[in-house]
Amino acid sequence: MTETLSPAQARRIALAAQGFSRARPASVSARHIHRVMDRLGVLQIDSVNVFARSHYMPLFSRLGAYDPALFERVFHSRTTHYVEYMAHEATFIPLEDWPLWRFRMEDFRARWAAPDSWMSTNTRTLRWVQDELRARGPLRPADLRDDAPRERGTWWDWDDVKLALEHLWRTGDVAISGRKGFERSYALAEQVIPDAILSRHVSRDDAIRELTRRAARSSGVATQSDLADYHRIRDRAAVSQSIADLVDAGELLPVSVRGWDRGGRPLPSWRHRDAVLPRRIDAAALLTPFDPVVWFRDRALRAFELDYRIEIYVPADKRRYGYYSLPVLVGDRVVARVDLKADRAASTLQVQSAWWEPQARPDADAERIAAELALATEWQGLEHLSVSRWGTAAEALHAALSARPDVSVRRHVHAREVPS
Repeated sequence: MTETLSPAQARRIALAAQGFSRARPASVSARHIHRVMDRLGVLQIDSVNVFARSHYMPLFSRLGAYDPALFERVFHSRTTHYVEYMAHEATFIPLEDWPLWRFRMEDFRARWAAPDSWMSTNTRTLRWVQDELRARGPLRPADLRDDAPRERGTWWDWDDVKLALEHLWRTGDVAISGRKGFERSYALAEQVIPDAILSRHVSRDDAIRELTRRAARSSGVATQSDLADYHRIRDRAAVSQSIADLVDAGELLPVSVRGWDRGGRPLPSWRHRDAVLPRRIDAAALLTPFDPVVWFRDRALRAFELDYRIEIYVPADKRRYGYYSLPVLVGDRVVARVDLKADRAASTLQVQSAWWEPQARPDADAERIAAELALATEWQGLEHLSVSRWGTAAEALHAALSARPDVSVRRHVHAREVPS
């Protein structure tokens, strides 16, 4: 018989699969980071730094405050276990997973093989970039710019070289060898990926099946669309076949989740055989918009009743919630969203707006969110918290923060505040 899950049970299974049923460690080590990566599989990278860059946040959400220098050592050192690739968007992935993405690299190569494509019409630029990397080892884009041939008006153009690096990275000819700040260094793939890994062949079918298996393990319970989106696999027929294979192998178990439907019909869903159903989730966490819990907006709405969009590109006077609002998890519910900004000159974490979600329990949730904001302030090395009056949760959060002895709380005026 197909197991039937309540929406709350499905949420708890999903959050446990993402590591939210585990207590945060007293002190975070590299081992804890590797454990989170084992659960997530991929860590999406984003450049927006109004509070903290997105790839730092899932570790904070699950582990609590940790030393950002530890992140740099784990992900950016020459002996790292990780490398960057388009495994969702741009993400960190385990180094040993490079062969799993060969099918995507070949898809990019095939897409750009047409005679009139950019790669076909810029072979000289591509060859020059590869020759420079081969001769000189890992290089920053600035290194290439400074030493580029001065043939303006003929074949050379700096934008073309940047495009060449991006194309070669997507096709797997080039790998990212590290970062300094947010600036990448590039190298030929063989200069970054050990030969034993680089030479390993994984067929397209085997790769998609393995990635579907991992998506199911990281999701706990999921629909086909959820499993496909986890690694942005557009070949839905291949994902469907992978699901069938995994069901036959007993790794995926068909389930029905009440409320997970479309057009009045239940959405077929599957639970990973190792997924656990905790009696409760006791976590509280600030989530980046690119956390796997919420990065697929259909799943966020279906599982957590979170109707979410990023408003970075929305004109300021038309934003509903703020520039870069972060969903807030309390227990197994997304209860609020807060728009945070680190004002480093004033050593202040600004809560620019705060909003309750329909499933919030304001009296209890405000204290849990206040504790997370205090921890975020400490994590970012800031001294003060400042709360505007914009948003349905702003007053409750200000009151909860003001009651805490461990934070210095201020008020600031947001341009969108409505005068009382």
